[in-house]
Amino acid sequence: MTINEKQDELIEEFEFLTDWVDKYEQIIQLGKELPLIDEQYKQDKYLIKGCQSKVWLYPEFKEGRIFFSADSDAIISKGLVSLIINVLSGFSPEEIMNADLYFIDRIGLKEHLSPTRSNGLLAMVKQIKLYAIAYDAALVKKE
Repeated sequence: MTINEKQDELIEEFEFLTDWVDKYEQIIQLGKELPLIDEQYKQDKYLIKGCQSKVWLYPEFKEGRIFFSADSDAIISKGLVSLIINVLSGFSPEEIMNADLYFIDRIGLKEHLSPTRSNGLLAMVKQIKLYAIAYDAALVKKE
């Protein structure tokens, strides 16, 4: 499944939810299903800067792909990082760097999140893309 196919699947999942209470409940549920970060990676260096709550994000590079695990001390933030990871985890650095995350607009996150949560979401995306850039640079250096 491609990044865009994963986004389309998420959009379809959220289209069935008619109001934002239901959408928030879905985001919270996705957070509960998030594969948790190993406790040893809950360190300051894995905290995402720019999130009001604590969100840890750990990248693991295996066979040319980046896999992410995460956790948060806030349920909405945990759900939001779960959304991003569901879409981007398991892809090559290049695919992640070039991904256009249109699902954020299409499911209405930009317009319904508070400014602090919206900034936190952007910080999560930025951190994932920075990891992709770093791994891509490491791959180019090896060649």
